[in-house]
Amino acid sequence: MTGTDVSTDQSPRRPLVALLTGAGISTDSGIPDYRGPNGLWRRDPEAEKLVTYDAYMGDPEIRRRSWRMRQESPAFRARPNAGHEAVARLERSGTPVRVITQNVDGLHQLAGVPARKVLELHGTVRAVVCTGCHTRSSMTEALDRVAAGEPDPACRVCGGILKSATVMFGQRLDPQVLGTALSVAKAADVFLAVGSTLQVQPAAALAGVAADHGARLIIVNAEPTPYDDRADEVIREPIGTALPRLLAGLTTGR
Repeated sequence: MTGTDVSTDQSPRRPLVALLTGAGISTDSGIPDYRGPNGLWRRDPEAEKLVTYDAYMGDPEIRRRSWRMRQESPAFRARPNAGHEAVARLERSGTPVRVITQNVDGLHQLAGVPARKVLELHGTVRAVVCTGCHTRSSMTEALDRVAAGEPDPACRVCGGILKSATVMFGQRLDPQVLGTALSVAKAADVFLAVGSTLQVQPAAALAGVAADHGARLIIVNAEPTPYDDRADEVIREPIGTALPRLLAGLTTGR
């Protein structure tokens, strides 16, 4: 996703609801988080190397381990949960909705949120990109090659190194995607930060940007975040129950 329209469905103007979603919204779909108390980075600090750009590019063994990790990733078996479905229902209600996600699992789109309304700050695990010629192709095809005996499949076009179409540690976010996310945050009337620790910049700063521009800031997260004192409301309940109720209230005005 390289852009989104922040004004297409606002005539006559209706309040724009923006959501910044993090790993916490996908845990009910069986995808573990990374930075929570039981997150992957805490359980296995070495795993961080598998998604660090310099380590990945410089070490064929890291790449082979990364491909094995992708083969085992729960993201490809996961299905949208009650939180994702609640966001999709809100969008179908006619409420102007934009999703800014730190997740790479594609579950918002699978739940029915139009792709043009989802900004994937950290890319997607459902595609691969060549680091040489930048050709994009299917993750499914790449994993089929790994299963067939290619432990580190190369680009079929130029022979370059393939990686998932995600933003690894050490890579910059796409400036166009980030710029559009900033525009959404500034335009939002209601800004929900859901399942995000709000510790990873620059994504976390979007909550502050929204609040600075007058949005009602609501944080739904199990653990405290650095932006809790800026929020109009902080909800510690499980996302799968809290978010559907919260979003249904937005449509009914409660």
